Amino acid sequence: MEQFNQIIKGQIPVIVDFHANWCAPCKMMSPILKQLKEQMGDKIRILKIDVDKNQEMAVRYKVRGVPTLMVFQNGAVKWSGSGVMQADHLASVICSSTGITC
Repeated sequence: MEQFNQIIKGQIPVIVDFHANWCAPCKMMSPILKQLKEQMGDKIRILKIDVDKNQEMAVRYKVRGVPTLMVFQNGAVKWSGSGVMQADHLASVICSSTGITC
């Protein structure tokens, strides 16, 4: 938890993927997030949080369904959404919500 808090406090936007191993849509997000990382490179960080193993974090951030994606920057939630989303849409959301140049 302490390491998570340090990571989300940074200037670089962090995409947190709240997921579960049993969730089919969550499995669909893995290659999309990989594509996003390839597209945006060092401009972003991606963390995956298993809600079954980290229930206190799911409660803390009010995760009601999986997959839920949240964008953090400087310790604040800049955006959140649920469901499968394409890499281009996520890149657009990240750029507009964090002010980074894309």
